[in-house]
Amino acid sequence: MKLGLLLLATLPIATYAQDSIAVSSSSKYPNTFSSGSANVQTFDNKARRFNDWSISVGGGGAFMTHADLTSFYDKKINWGYNSYVSIDKQINHIFGLSIIYQRGETNQKAQLDGVAGQLAGVGVAKTKYDQIALMGDINFSNLLRRVDNHSPYRWALHGYAGIGFMGYHTSLHDNNEYRWSTNPARVPLFIDQKIDINSFYSQFGLGLKYNVSKLIDVEARAMYILSGDDEFDGGGWAGPGDYDVNSKVSKYNMLNKHRSDNMMTVNLGVSFKLGKHMSSLAWHDPLQEAYYRTSVLENASTDFVVCEKGDNDNDGVCDDWDRELNTPAGARVDGAGVALDMDLDGVIDLYDKCVTVPGPPENNGCPTTK
Repeated sequence: MKLGLLLLATLPIATYAQDSIAVSSSSKYPNTFSSGSANVQTFDNKARRFNDWSISVGGGGAFMTHADLTSFYDKKINWGYNSYVSIDKQINHIFGLSIIYQRGETNQKAQLDGVAGQLAGVGVAKTKYDQIALMGDINFSNLLRRVDNHSPYRWALHGYAGIGFMGYHTSLHDNNEYRWSTNPARVPLFIDQKIDINSFYSQFGLGLKYNVSKLIDVEARAMYILSGDDEFDGGGWAGPGDYDVNSKVSKYNMLNKHRSDNMMTVNLGVSFKLGKHMSSLAWHDPLQEAYYRTSVLENASTDFVVCEKGDNDNDGVCDDWDRELNTPAGARVDGAGVALDMDLDGVIDLYDKCVTVPGPPENNGCPTTK
């Protein structure tokens, strides 16, 4: 019975958002909407039922990972930092888009092979970067939510992927004073990349959000960034000859065969949801109204007032529709409360001595003998 009711309520609601007058927002059903529109709408935000814009800020650690010089060197972590701000637009309850700006710095180390490494010692590099990207957001908790999960939820797993452009400035120091310049000694190697069409990069990652209130979310987010650039770690300019396996010249950008220096960030952030509505589209479960309507049907009172006028003759038929209100005690009756007379001789079966044979009342319903 419950499954049938759920299916009947779910089929139209999975496609259409229903009248918010019928479902009011409450602490028990915090994801239901309350815009006041009485029109049936397709499930998007054209009717302006939800808050779908937000501003997010956050920060955390940044690390150069798959590169010639890395932040994880000699069993130690060389910490960097990352900060971000984004403008977020929720397209529907599953998918959103963001324009995100990030600024940060990584610290990384490496040592050249052979004699060059002995002369130079450990090379220390620093990368300062600025990034701007368009990023997509998939709400896995809404996408994979079980239809039999009736509970309002406050945690959500998000997946991110995006593309953009970045600019960066790197510096590299080591102990070989003749490597870069002799006058003055130990001048570091600098690389300055402006934001342009050649500074294309991509990123992807995961985030875990917690819905603090209708205005604020907090999130832990980890992102992996593919720079597409072999100079991003500060290891020097990379030309075609730098990848010659027969070359005997030791260079930092030859320590790793990959031509993309990649990094990762781990952040904590806060999202401020903009709008006047009670519910955010990012936290709306389209089946929530189905759960509510099903619950109303399941919990509806099934108590009916029967025999409002009583059953004065105690024949089991309420006086409301009893056609014979003075049935003798013990007489069998039909559905209308009339005493049964099987042989239709005018003597009810209670008093009829010959129930199946007609007879006059004077002879107790039995035929007379001559």
